[in-house]
Amino acid sequence: MILGLDHVVVPVDDVEDAAARYGVFLGREPAWEGQLDGAAASVFSLTNMALCLRARREADPGELIALKVADLDAAVRLAGRRGLPALGEETTFGDRRMVRLDPAAAGGLNLALVSGDGPGLSAPAVSEASAVSALDHVVIAARSGDRALALWGARLGLDLRLDRSNPAWGARQMFFACGGLVMEVVLRLGEAETTDQPDDFNGLAWGAADADAVQGRLSGLGFNVSEVRNGRKPGTRIFTLREGVPFTPTVVLQQNAGTAGAEP
Repeated sequence: MILGLDHVVVPVDDVEDAAARYGVFLGREPAWEGQLDGAAASVFSLTNMALCLRARREADPGELIALKVADLDAAVRLAGRRGLPALGEETTFGDRRMVRLDPAAAGGLNLALVSGDGPGLSAPAVSEASAVSALDHVVIAARSGDRALALWGARLGLDLRLDRSNPAWGARQMFFACGGLVMEVVLRLGEAETTDQPDDFNGLAWGAADADAVQGRLSGLGFNVSEVRNGRKPGTRIFTLREGVPFTPTVVLQQNAGTAGAEP
């Protein structure tokens, strides 16, 4: 049913400022700017998803994870049969169609199904080697392991690649393949699991072909970044962006195969 991650909507107080900051961080120009659902928005389109910065509105539901499907009508019917009913009416933008799913059935998360093609790739404003090229993974903070497995695995049909607990990190991590990236669901060990509290969108981790080149560019521009280090997964290189854009600290990873998010 799910082809991959289409886009993530991040509400911000100042779209122009957030877009300028993300443009420098990503090393890319916006692929599209304009009005979206009556609010100013700026979209950065990467190789495996798009980031939509949208002006925050009163009673804004927060971040939205939009999943790409080939046949929206069929996907909405299947999701409903699996216990993920649609919420509200379908929205359209050009040839793109989107249906939101009921957060009450999705652990409190704001999810949507989308069909149709988005904007073309954001043009690099720097050398391709020193630009962020893709999203590596989305991080979700979950309250119940069983609920997360039911949502991402059984209902949405994503492939669970790895389910591991590490007391040294104090976390249980579940990695679901989602097209060319990974949905990472994290539970804190030692905390009682509950379905009475909603899960949280916890951030984005980015991918690059050359982590050292990206880190060097950002460091030279005065960004607060860590040194590049070897990641927990063999063959990966990683550094932390401590501040400068929404959802920091965040990380930029270089995968050994050169394809961000291919394996958890």
